[in-house]
Amino acid sequence: MRWRRIAALVGLAGLAGVAATGAAVARDERRRRAYSPDEVRSRLHQRLAESREPDAGDLGADGGER
Repeated sequence: MRWRRIAALVGLAGLAGVAATGAAVARDERRRRAYSPDEVRSRLHQRLAESREPDAGDLGADGGER
C-alpha cells in the first residue's frame, strides 16, 4: 500500500514538472512572437500588397482563351 502511494506521488510530481516546463516554453514563445503595432501593420500591408499582385500562372476566369 505504501509503495502505491509513493508511486502516485512520484507520478504527480512528474506531471507537475511537465506542466511547468510546458508553461515556460509557451511563455518564451509568446515573448519571441511579440510584435510591436508598427511591425504588425507593416506585415499586414506587405501581405495585402502580395495578395493583390497577379500570379504568373493566373490566366483569368476564362482560362486565358479569347
